[in-house]
Amino acid sequence: MRYAICNLGLPMKAPSSILFIRNMVCDRCVRVVREELTKLGLDVRRVELGEAEIADSEMSINLDAIRRTLEENGFELIEDRKRKSIEAVKLAIVKLVHHRHDEKPLKLKLSAYITREVGQEYHGLSALFSSTEGVTIEQYYILQRIEKAKELLKYGELTLSEIAWQMGYSSVQHLSGQFRQVTGMTPSEFRKMGKAKRVGLDKVGA
Repeated sequence: MRYAICNLGLPMKAPSSILFIRNMVCDRCVRVVREELTKLGLDVRRVELGEAEIADSEMSINLDAIRRTLEENGFELIEDRKRKSIEAVKLAIVKLVHHRHDEKPLKLKLSAYITREVGQEYHGLSALFSSTEGVTIEQYYILQRIEKAKELLKYGELTLSEIAWQMGYSSVQHLSGQFRQVTGMTPSEFRKMGKAKRVGLDKVGA
């Protein structure tokens, strides 16, 4: 027996393509990518950190134009499968450290979180990340946490104890130890600096 599929008069949604984009680390990046892709005449369905979904049209998508536009704005179109996996790990960590709306510390292990967010087995991701980036996933996570700690210290709204708790450190000593190991100074010394030096999130680990 054959069955006919009827759409009951509802419009069929056109197929879409996902673009994977490097160096997107903030809400401003999302806005710029959306604006630039729209200027190219693309039907932009969705843009979030690290990727954009665009509707397929009858004409083939001009990847050269997209690539050029993204590069002019400091981004990079990712087309290599392994590179996509690495960027997915980085974005998962950036989201965890810098874009969580819940101020409570994460209870989930980093490996379980990465596996859940990226959808790939952690051991393979860890080996790929280390061999390509020159740092482990855990080290990259620490570097991003220190950048977040710098931001919170610069604002001056939280005590060091509050920062340590919010970021999931077991103690102020634990945070201070990692902070000094990465920056060469204590959090208190960093806070006293008039112009505190920070690293762009897309440059962390580079």
